[in-house]
Amino acid sequence: MASIRDLKKDINYVLGDIIEAVYEWELDNPGADTKKSEAIIDEAIATFDDLITKVSDRKVENRSSFLKSVNKELESKGNALIEKVNKL
Repeated sequence: MASIRDLKKDINYVLGDIIEAVYEWELDNPGADTKKSEAIIDEAIATFDDLITKVSDRKVENRSSFLKSVNKELESKGNALIEKVNKL
């Protein structure tokens, strides 16, 4: 793990790109129902809040391994959200 700052940037970029992809889908499909796409955006925002809160927690004993687990969690949740975007 390079740094906490880099992990926070990764969280921001990954989830921001997912939200941007949903907005692009909504623009490309103006007649489509947006309930599913809005749910994906809400889930991405909730994931962002959760991961940033975990990274900012300074009371964790083994911080290095904890941050690696947060990085893996970002990867798994990001992939799940991407799958949902692809199914739109």
